[in-house]
Amino acid sequence: MNRSVPRRLVLTAPHSGSGKTTVASLLCLALRRRGLKAAPFKLGPDYLDPTHLSRAAGRPARNLDSFLLTPERLRTLFARASLDADICVLEGVMGLYDGRDPASDAHSTADLARLLEAPVVLVIDAAGSARTVAAVAQGLRSFGPDLNVVGVILNRVAGERHAALCEVALTQIGLPTLGFVSRDEALHLPARHLGLLRAEQASWDEGEALRAAANLRLDALLEAAHASALPVPTLPVRATQTRARIAYALDEAFHFYYPDALDALRDAGAELIPFSPLRDAGVPMGVGGVLLGGGYPEAHAAELSANVSMRTAIRDFAGSGRPVVGECGGLMYLGETLEDPTGQVFGMCGVIPYRTRMSPRLTLGYREAAALTASPLAPSGAVLRGHEFHHSVLTHAPSHPAYTWTDHVGAGVKEGYAQGNVLASYLHVHLGADDALAARLVEACL
Repeated sequence: MNRSVPRRLVLTAPHSGSGKTTVASLLCLALRRRGLKAAPFKLGPDYLDPTHLSRAAGRPARNLDSFLLTPERLRTLFARASLDADICVLEGVMGLYDGRDPASDAHSTADLARLLEAPVVLVIDAAGSARTVAAVAQGLRSFGPDLNVVGVILNRVAGERHAALCEVALTQIGLPTLGFVSRDEALHLPARHLGLLRAEQASWDEGEALRAAANLRLDALLEAAHASALPVPTLPVRATQTRARIAYALDEAFHFYYPDALDALRDAGAELIPFSPLRDAGVPMGVGGVLLGGGYPEAHAAELSANVSMRTAIRDFAGSGRPVVGECGGLMYLGETLEDPTGQVFGMCGVIPYRTRMSPRLTLGYREAAALTASPLAPSGAVLRGHEFHHSVLTHAPSHPAYTWTDHVGAGVKEGYAQGNVLASYLHVHLGADDALAARLVEACL
């Protein structure tokens, strides 16, 4: 068992839309086909890109976020997920230096590359350019001279001749070309309003992918991935006995969960039981709590509303006093009604006295939130870090807000719902960030 993971690569780009997910997935697929165990990671708060990395690598991709996780916790989760790996492939978020604010690298891909002492590979969209590719690469490298930029993968090139022209320019600045990916609609990953479609919903011909991956210079990438060994921190110990059974929604409408967050619940003694609000008749028998993650309830509003037995079961479960936690899409489902993008209004569970509707405006950002009242996750006054990413909004002010925080202009914000055993919020909280979060929820579900 490789306990130090000396080989790791961060794949990053000048901006979003450069093809990081496609290239990282192709690399994972190529490594897997060679017989190597590639541990995939997505940097930043993202539930969708990791599904493509997981499919390609044949193992779950993990999220690493330096705002949601302390440096020690981040290294711990990284170490646990990579114990048996030959190499770690880490896909960056946005552009290399894009983080929480434009004045620093804090919580950016560059920040994480430094934290993990990882070599950096630039994924550059070369469409419509050649020599300029070298100027972009030089700018990215010189802006962070302490980063170990080891080479470039060219994306969306017109062919071998185009790739060769770019390589000549990159040679002049001393950066090797570590492969290229041709422009090919068969490799396009479709998206919708919150990002890429999940891998299960996006067709990707493996034969086409393998042909594209053949232009990655695997030996050079493996050599570039060598880095100093990171010390392995003390890893979490999983409870030996089940303390509580928790049902969690898992279907096309609800699937936004961090694998490390689910592991944290298991470490605390939870047995997790998946169920489908779309298709099942009710909550699984014998569970002590219900977890409703984010997803796309707006895309399945008619089916969710039509499953009256499930809506009734959720409402009765909450009425029994057992914990119910809903995040983002879970909040929408727990409300009274949901208005979809066409303006149709559908009845939801009616557990909380809130109504939601879809909005063209995207709400997103990191949040440092204080709990206004005790909930199944945290005591009153506790400070939690999370992120928002949603197009839906409440049609009214919250009547029983769960959290408060200060927005980017210094105004106070109150958000969510917390009363008794029910917690619902647009805030995505990483349960793997703090043992106390998962432990408190498991305790509440006994």
